[in-house]
Amino acid sequence: MKPLNSEDSKRLFFKRVIRSKDGCPSQYEEVSAEILKKCGGLPLAIITIASLLACEQARIMQEWESIRNSLGTPFGTNPSLEGMRQIPNLSYKNLPLHLRTCLLYLAKYPEDSSIDRDDVVRQWIAEGFIRSSPGQDLEDVGKSYFNELINRGLIQPEQNNYGVVMGCRVHDMMLDLILSRCKEDNFISVAYSCEEYMLIAGQHGYNYNKVHRLSVQSMDSESDCTILMEGGIIPARLAHVRSVSLFGKHPRELPLLLPLFKYLRVLHITFYLLDQADLTAIRHLVQLRYLLFVSHCFKVELPSRICGLVHLETLEIVAYHAVSFPSDIVSLACLSHLRLPRGGLPNGIPKIKSLRTLEMFHPPDMDIKALAELTNLRKLSLFFDLEATMGTASNLNTLGSSIGKLQNLRYLEFTVPTVKFDDDGLLGSLSAFPCSIEILKLETWRFSRIPTWINADLCHLHLLELLVSETCTDEVGVVGELPSLIHLHLQVELKMKGTVVFGASGGSFPALESLILTCGGDVASQLGFQAGVMPKLQMLDVRFERCDSGIDTPPVGMEHLLSLQHIRVEINVELEDRKIYPRDTAEHVLREAAQAHPNKPAFNFYFFS
Repeated sequence: MKPLNSEDSKRLFFKRVIRSKDGCPSQYEEVSAEILKKCGGLPLAIITIASLLACEQARIMQEWESIRNSLGTPFGTNPSLEGMRQIPNLSYKNLPLHLRTCLLYLAKYPEDSSIDRDDVVRQWIAEGFIRSSPGQDLEDVGKSYFNELINRGLIQPEQNNYGVVMGCRVHDMMLDLILSRCKEDNFISVAYSCEEYMLIAGQHGYNYNKVHRLSVQSMDSESDCTILMEGGIIPARLAHVRSVSLFGKHPRELPLLLPLFKYLRVLHITFYLLDQADLTAIRHLVQLRYLLFVSHCFKVELPSRICGLVHLETLEIVAYHAVSFPSDIVSLACLSHLRLPRGGLPNGIPKIKSLRTLEMFHPPDMDIKALAELTNLRKLSLFFDLEATMGTASNLNTLGSSIGKLQNLRYLEFTVPTVKFDDDGLLGSLSAFPCSIEILKLETWRFSRIPTWINADLCHLHLLELLVSETCTDEVGVVGELPSLIHLHLQVELKMKGTVVFGASGGSFPALESLILTCGGDVASQLGFQAGVMPKLQMLDVRFERCDSGIDTPPVGMEHLLSLQHIRVEINVELEDRKIYPRDTAEHVLREAAQAHPNKPAFNFYFFS
């Protein structure tokens, strides 16, 4: 990539430092010009230094001058590898100690990994890296650490389809720095095989206090565990490891390997290419606080008893099936996050009063009734087998009643194998919904209309996925009154009988930035946008399902969407109609409407059968 010219460099720099591309206060002009000169037009250098200066503690002249003085030869005129390494190194040196620790921890992940934010924050907590003041929540503080690393340009955000940051990746150059620092500070020992781990152990003179955290990133099932367990020296060393991450093939000797880690706090296992996994040995890890097992295996075996893991905070098993769950899991008083796959679940999960996250398949009937007792619950994801679990109206009413009592709930997701009519029996009949809710995903459960409890009282709701049989202008107007709603995916199953005009009956969607609207049939001409509606909308995604007659008129009033940057249109037809459907006419009509918009938004058109 060619270096940026002077004007583009300034624009990029000041947009990051002071959230403006127009310039900076006069007192910073000289020092900023010198900094930009040393960046040599290289975008990575400009963004990294700008991110560093954007922090609150860098808002004084001395900090700017210090950073300027720390930069050596201009990067653009001397783009050597060593010179480029100055960039992440400078950012690292200016980090507070607590953020350094959290950043170094990311060395445990293989190169180019997608790192889930919630998972890594929970590991930071289990390791004792997060400190909170009275009244602060540890997870919220941990997420603020994560966001600060993003804001400083040290990690690259990973976003979902709505643009919400759910995780991160580490740039190759930053990962090189992190690995180097981990080696210097003996923070994490990273090996790409257990043979390499043996070399690391030898470098430390087999002093068992030297290895605190171990990440083996390419385990081989045939040899690696055998190597670790041979002789008496390595097992003695493993006893003092606090964190273990294993990536690669499933070692058959895993049940023999796990008991060696007597003081283990964090166990993270990601395996592939196996039919079953034996995790019964975790019962020996009495200091364990965090366990994440990820695999596409079909059978996971857990110990018959787990009550000895009194410090366990997170238990996540991500797999297709589990053959057994310990019945005494309900006695784990510290358990905050529980994710369980398909399998025979023990009754009594709601007895775990400390739970904040619960993701489970096919909850037993008695647990549906007792969900209301989980008053600390923040995230609830339930995956239903409708015939087995939700077959009676009483169960529907019970679940609705339980949800209404979870007043700390922030995230709710229901997933069913086939679309289910609600008939106002599950959540449609609720008089009120937890006002704490922030994310609500109900796209596989079809309501007859938009439920009445979706209203302005849900003042924290920022993401809503909803499937309804039909709707009208008045109902979408009520959704438009949600003050914090940023992302909306509304699916209307049946073909509209009249028009739906957003903003015509009040409700301006004041915070909405992305709208996905899925409609039954070729109903573009029945959609409209009133002047003043959705003032912040950037992304409009309209999907027409089961189309048959064609589109010759675009939605009315798209020019009123003053912040619009991107329009995406998707048309789906039955296979037998593919050749006769007037695809070109539909694309021409919709593309012309996009080109007529004052912002000239990007336009993408897709046609499927």
